[in-house]
Amino acid sequence: MRLPALHSFRSIKGDVVTYTQTWTLAAVVAGLTLAIACGGSSTAPSPNPGGGGGAGGSGTVGATITIGANGALSPSSVTINAGEAVRFVNSHNRPHQMSSDPHPNHTDCPAINALPTLDGGQSGQTNALTTARTCGIHDHLNDTDANLRGSIIIR
Repeated sequence: MRLPALHSFRSIKGDVVTYTQTWTLAAVVAGLTLAIACGGSSTAPSPNPGGGGGAGGSGTVGATITIGANGALSPSSVTINAGEAVRFVNSHNRPHQMSSDPHPNHTDCPAINALPTLDGGQSGQTNALTTARTCGIHDHLNDTDANLRGSIIIR
């Protein structure tokens, strides 16, 4: 039996395929697989707390809560109409992750949990809050800080 030459071999169909062609095809397949696996989109929060856009969900913004430079919510309670969202602006120099009560489960008003962690200077908004009720909020990263607790009243 004769061994194939080092530079080529025969495929099952009998075609001559060179090692260069084989490795080129393998590199292309590996590159495409990597590109697909690493692809995606960014959901980074808006660096502009006063403008449009921002991370979070859907719904018309009915109120804005600011985390002030002093690290406290202002106002600590807002009232919105059912179907509206709340925008959060972080003017503090530390990151904050505003979440629905109770800590750590965040199950009372899940639409609030659409907010990403906001670094200083970033803003984001909740998803639309559709059920009339009062939702407690807190900073998941600082859950014992009373200055970072508040409420959203949905009417």
